Amino acid sequence: MADLYLKNLESERRRLWATCRLKGLKKDTPERRRIADIDEAIAAHKAKSAKPG
Repeated sequence: MADLYLKNLESERRRLWATCRLKGLKKDTPERRRIADIDEAIAAHKAKSAKPG
């Protein structure tokens, strides 16, 4: 079954990253900080999913 939570996070990250690239946003913007938060959430989710049992 598809992991919808992970799929949604990755989709939001791609959308935000495209916006940042088009606008040339610096690292201190809310969009870039949200991308960093999403990266952490994705890593945590993948680590949790990789645990056996």
